[in-house]
Amino acid sequence: MLKSMAEMTLREAIGGRCSVRGYSAENLERHTIEALLAAAVRAPTAMHAEPWLFVVVQDLVKLKRLSDCVKAALAKDRQLHPAHHHPDIFLQPDFNVFYDAGTLVIICANSKSSFAQADGWLAAENLMLFAHSIQLGTCVIGSAVEVLNMPEMKVEFNIPSASMVIAPIIVGKPRGETGTSARKAPQVLAWFS
Repeated sequence: MLKSMAEMTLREAIGGRCSVRGYSAENLERHTIEALLAAAVRAPTAMHAEPWLFVVVQDLVKLKRLSDCVKAALAKDRQLHPAHHHPDIFLQPDFNVFYDAGTLVIICANSKSSFAQADGWLAAENLMLFAHSIQLGTCVIGSAVEVLNMPEMKVEFNIPSASMVIAPIIVGKPRGETGTSARKAPQVLAWFS
């Protein structure tokens, strides 16, 4: 069982965070999402640029449409590049690429520099660690990045055309128990002392 935020250490949050692929129907309240975003913007940022922008999607119709667009893009990619592996589950008509989560946070950057991308990913990690500390699940949906960066999708989701989508992250109350996956030990290429 997860500890409450007051009891969880940073080490426990880092060690316990995992990608969750099943969510209950509970909707996250606005103050919870605002707390997640406040944690995200405490991330390190190159030259204090703070390039991040956020889109929060809780509209289930929009989430379903976006899921269908992502699945169509995956199916098209599979036809164009048969060697690319996409699990068949992603191509099933009733599969939701957002795993039924009711909240999607799209982290964007208002700059195309490599620092902006790094800053966006640092913000994503802060958001995910904080979410875990308050017993919420998260998962980066990388398969949605290309679709969300399409001009028509930027218009639909109010993302400025000069900005780029970096990390679409689903957030919600996990459905059932979650567990962490094993990780390889750090591979140190060199250690100069």
